[in-house]
Amino acid sequence: MTAKHDITGLDDIKVLVDEFYTLVRNDELLAPIFLFRLNTYWKPHLEKMYTFWNAALFGVKGYTGNPFAKHATMPVDGEHFQRWLSLFNTTVDTYFEGPMAEDAKKRALIMATNFNRRIDGLKGTDKVTLV
Repeated sequence: MTAKHDITGLDDIKVLVDEFYTLVRNDELLAPIFLFRLNTYWKPHLEKMYTFWNAALFGVKGYTGNPFAKHATMPVDGEHFQRWLSLFNTTVDTYFEGPMAEDAKKRALIMATNFNRRIDGLKGTDKVTLV
């Protein structure tokens, strides 16, 4: 493996997204949910995630969509978001280091926390605090 560097653009985002979703696809908790939702449509999902993270980290226009709406009806709770966040942070820490890498982890925490709270609100529950 090459030396770690900061996330600097789309090529690095592709590494982050591809490696992260490799972990997700092999995770006993998350894989069944993603496989049920995406089945054979991984490539379009990955392309959308490249665009999402490029917009989130670098302000590059092009992402359209409502990420929460896609997750609101999924059978997920705090445990799933905690695992998602753990795998995301592991991926970032494995391949990258620097201010943008830290920003990616911070944004992922905010997104996971907000999604978890909103989904719990829809279910009428308030269970797990993500750290």
